[in-house]
Amino acid sequence: MNTIPRILLVDDEPSNLKLLEKALQGKYEIFSAGNGFDAMELLKETLPDIVILDVMMPEISGYEVCRMIKEDDKYAEIPILFLTALEAPEAEILGLDVGGIDFLTKPVNFEMLRLRVRNHIKLKQHNDLVREQKDQLEVAYQEIKEQRDLLEEVLSQIKHLEGIIPICSYCKKIRDDHEVWQRLETYICQHSEAVFSHGICPECYEVQSKEWDKVLVTK
Repeated sequence: MNTIPRILLVDDEPSNLKLLEKALQGKYEIFSAGNGFDAMELLKETLPDIVILDVMMPEISGYEVCRMIKEDDKYAEIPILFLTALEAPEAEILGLDVGGIDFLTKPVNFEMLRLRVRNHIKLKQHNDLVREQKDQLEVAYQEIKEQRDLLEEVLSQIKHLEGIIPICSYCKKIRDDHEVWQRLETYICQHSEAVFSHGICPECYEVQSKEWDKVLVTK
């Protein structure tokens, strides 16, 4: 958000631009364009907080400039205030229809202009702040969601064996909560996500080898 609000003035009459600049000077950073094409270039460079746009201009009218601005998502939220010498209601209706937020007729009442510019800029700054906070909340929510999903994935893979577990000193069976003695591997399978792969350790291999040899000799 700009520290000093920016205004883009668009009018094909240099004298009108000077009057507008003088009426609004002091509180704003002001940029001026004499036609619609220059206005679009300045718009992209400066990202103004409001555009004050003359309707009747050569080559491209203020209505067309407004349409171009509103069709681009980057600039569509910038308020546009039309200035025109046309007093017919149809002119104001068309200006509002293409996306203008306000309408003043020439000769302009500069006190009215200053008040409307002030109010529209305050409203835009408020809306910008709301959108910024909304974006921050969405980012924070996504981060929390990702962390929660990761935690749930980890918890789904892990079950903790906690506390004191009664185990037989001789056969190594474990007594469960229902006073039933179970083999160690059975108990662990029921209380965790562990999966057993049965093998044989070197010590047991030596013992079993001797037993197998006895069986073979006997046969």
